[in-house]
Amino acid sequence: MHVFLPFQTRIADFLHQRFLVLEMFLWTKPLGRRVFRMSADQAAATKTLALNQGLYNGFLVAGLVWGLLAHDFHVKIFFLACVILAGLLGAMTVHRKVFFVQALPAIIALVLLHLP
Repeated sequence: MHVFLPFQTRIADFLHQRFLVLEMFLWTKPLGRRVFRMSADQAAATKTLALNQGLYNGFLVAGLVWGLLAHDFHVKIFFLACVILAGLLGAMTVHRKVFFVQALPAIIALVLLHLP
């Protein structure tokens, strides 16, 4: 296992914790609206969708933490792959920067996972 893997996986975990908070609790607040560039009306209209999306990010956090604590190679691969796929979809459907914020840290962690 590469020495930077736990750190890189924790970065992916940390980011998804923040996504969870933004989507589940701050979506309609000024910070959430500013981060996602939405009006108050847009935020109100999509609040339940964001709540669901935040919950999914919570599941990703749980899986990443589980993989780290259990030192389970396959769990890490699965949840890092889930993060990468979510980041790729977000980059294709929302904004290119989603790739760099969400997918790239997980890609780096996945590569590190396979290094001696």
